Amino acid sequence: MDILVKTTQVILALSILVLVHECGHFFFARLFRMRVDKFYLFFNPVISLIRWKKINGKRQYRFFARNIPDKYRQVKNHFGEVVKDQKGKALYEEVPLDEIPADDWRREQDHTEYGVGWLPLGGYCKISGMIDESMDTRSMKKEPEPWEFRGKPAWQRFLVMFGGVLFNLIFAVLLYSAMLYTWGEEYLQNKDAVYGVSCSELAKEIGFRDGDMILAYDKVSLSTAAFRDLVGDLLRNRPNTITVLRLGDTVRFHFDEKYIPVILKEPYLFALRDDPDAPFVIGSIPKTSHNASSGLSVGDKVVGINGTPMNKALIQAALPLLANSAVEAQIEREGQMIDLPLYINEEGLIGVLLSPAFTFTTKSYTLFSALPAGAVKAYSTVAKYMQDLGLIFSPKTEAYKSVGSVITIGKIFPPTWDWNSFWFVTAFLSIMFAVLNMLPIPALDGGHILFVLYEMITRRKPGDKFLEYSQMIGMMLLLAIMALALGNDIFRLFK
Repeated sequence: MDILVKTTQVILALSILVLVHECGHFFFARLFRMRVDKFYLFFNPVISLIRWKKINGKRQYRFFARNIPDKYRQVKNHFGEVVKDQKGKALYEEVPLDEIPADDWRREQDHTEYGVGWLPLGGYCKISGMIDESMDTRSMKKEPEPWEFRGKPAWQRFLVMFGGVLFNLIFAVLLYSAMLYTWGEEYLQNKDAVYGVSCSELAKEIGFRDGDMILAYDKVSLSTAAFRDLVGDLLRNRPNTITVLRLGDTVRFHFDEKYIPVILKEPYLFALRDDPDAPFVIGSIPKTSHNASSGLSVGDKVVGINGTPMNKALIQAALPLLANSAVEAQIEREGQMIDLPLYINEEGLIGVLLSPAFTFTTKSYTLFSALPAGAVKAYSTVAKYMQDLGLIFSPKTEAYKSVGSVITIGKIFPPTWDWNSFWFVTAFLSIMFAVLNMLPIPALDGGHILFVLYEMITRRKPGDKFLEYSQMIGMMLLLAIMALALGNDIFRLFK
């Protein structure tokens, strides 16, 4: 069931983001009166699940239909032989209108064909006169038409290519704003983690100690930073010096970047350290918890397991040792002691959320304050993700080994459906799509934008052959990156 929920969330989120991105290209293309041949969600090799187009003034639909024949055909002489150019390549011509059947969609070439493909790996907006991933270069042999992409001014082509990124960024801002308005914001500031951190062996090797309160990375104060971001900020900032408060004294130690590849592989560096004498109090019990029907109630205080008195710290240490087993828990409820059977799953968890022992910072937003706050959050996410890319493109960090495909994306989503989490992850993915598409790789929007900027600066337009070969190289580079990401995921599955 968990896999089904995660898969559904991934497909839904990616579908929304693809539509938003391609709508950005479509909007500016139609704004500047460019012809958009096709607009598809998902890819449609051979057949489409559904496609529709306006023919003779009426919208017509086709379900599970084979793709219509191409509007180009090979030129043949009166002997039926294919005519070739001086380089031996076949010549093509557009099919004459009077040879196309009356109900054939090729007759209405000035109308966009919309559809949904069967391969859920993306989507596309095919603009007439543009060299894109379809590699349809046959029309390039003719003079540019007024409605074609290549026949428009450079500044219009720039906006068409930037439109997808722009729409993804706007969508992320709107999502963050809507979430802040609906659910507000709650997080633990680092200064409120009064018991410091609980360290793994790797953290201790780096220089941290149990109970340390992390004050700064170099000269960047972390007082109001979210505690959950401390490890991520450590990797992004790669500070030379870390400052902590240890047993009442300020201590500084050097951070060696050689630990970055190890931290990326480590599932846990340090965690929030609790009051060692704090009680184990049940804060909430999710409906999906395997102990939802055990008799536990919110506010119950677990004071022992199998007859052994324990506080919170001892219980948390004991649970992983009792994984995949049933235990008898001693519960204090409204001054009375009861015994309840609980099951500890393979991860050493009983499936509950504990009552918070710290002061969390909560913020609520009005409709008008949520929009600028959403923009700030989107900007911050862009900045952090660009720092993450800096790690990936730095070979010595070995961060490229953490690059993943849709399998990794699926792991980001929660195993149970939660709209807050779903939209949060979708907003982050929208930022990720926008930043990745701005990379100066020819097959991506960033590559097309780079060539248009070159034309705007030098007043010289790159040749069609150069654009064609650049697109091919970019596609091969993207396939190599996808192979790396998928290979990393497969390796981690069998590790």
